[in-house]
Amino acid sequence: MLTTKQRAQLRALANPLADTLIIGKEGVTDAVERQLDQLLEAHELVKGKVLESAMLTPRTVSEALCEAAGAEPVQCIGSKFILYRQARDKDKRKIVLVK
Repeated sequence: MLTTKQRAQLRALANPLADTLIIGKEGVTDAVERQLDQLLEAHELVKGKVLESAMLTPRTVSEALCEAAGAEPVQCIGSKFILYRQARDKDKRKIVLVK
């Protein structure tokens, strides 16, 4: 569980990021879950966008992806969401969270 300060830190880090995960009309599929897992392992912080054609709310997509990938939701605003998961390999960890 992330604290308020940790969420603020992650939001600040995610601000300059481009949307790396786009959810379209197919919604959350196995391919999307695999892509998310790869992105989280490589970058730890993922910014995503839900297109209007998806017919899903960003919050439901965020919750489903968090459950599937074992990630933490950072923020969900408008059509965008931010997810965080610490890299499993200690050598690949890039983000050090405040305590």
